[in-house]
Amino acid sequence: MNQITVTIPATTANLGSGFDCLGLALQLYNETMFTAVSKKELIITVSGVDAEKIPTDSSNLVAKSAEFLFERLGKRPAGLHIHQQNNIPVGSGLGSSSTAILAGLFGANGLSNGRLTPKQILDIATELEGHPDNVAPAVYGNLVLGISTENGLHVESFKLPEMKVIIVLPDFHLLTSEARAALPEQIDRADAIFNMSRIGLLIRALETAVYDKLAIAMQDKLHQPYRIPLIPGMAAAFVAAKAAGAAAVALSGAGPSLVAFAPHNHEAIAQAALNAFAEVEVNGRYWILPIDTKGAVIHQA
Repeated sequence: MNQITVTIPATTANLGSGFDCLGLALQLYNETMFTAVSKKELIITVSGVDAEKIPTDSSNLVAKSAEFLFERLGKRPAGLHIHQQNNIPVGSGLGSSSTAILAGLFGANGLSNGRLTPKQILDIATELEGHPDNVAPAVYGNLVLGISTENGLHVESFKLPEMKVIIVLPDFHLLTSEARAALPEQIDRADAIFNMSRIGLLIRALETAVYDKLAIAMQDKLHQPYRIPLIPGMAAAFVAAKAAGAAAVALSGAGPSLVAFAPHNHEAIAQAALNAFAEVEVNGRYWILPIDTKGAVIHQA
């Protein structure tokens, strides 16, 4: 095939207690078109949200991921044109890097006659990303638990009832590496048990849309206490969102977005969180998003 279009959903990962293993796909998408050409060249164009932040040379993450797979498969087109329609903000805690990695892998796989299965693509993406919490739901859609085993990655997918998820993104730049560096190298046994005892309840509460259980289930002691202080206004935004009716609030991924769950009053909850950020002179934006159930979609032409 000479042309492949790959659509990858945004994801919100961790969801409080599911640190580095749980993620949820959302209906906000990046779309990338790959065209194989006979001339030896790499041309990358980008449009949409944060287009100016995405490099258009060989350091581009989509291109690097595609090249990684071409090398592994031992087959590549002479040249490649890539166009990215970007709708997921860069560095937002919504899996933008995961969408880039997966787009590159699925695009290269398609241009190489689709030798690899989605699970094989996911295994490679996890290798590149370092953990499965964003890439797994981006591949499969829905809520996905990714478990690393001695035999590779095991995934469990959970179909949820229809619901809308609130995402609030403050205009604050937080590097994932900085958010990682804030975490302690060792944790207390009590904190590990605290999270372990909640993740099963978290999955069950989301599967059944029992919102009042989410308040307990999304509590966390492994990462959020160390990351929330890095983001101005975030602690107050948590309080404000809950006061406006959110059943549960968490950092989306490593931040700086927050994710909130509620059966109704979505607009009011989002605005309350924005107002809390505004109190510390931080602007922001929000989305109210349904859950994506399809995951990565590949069209060949």
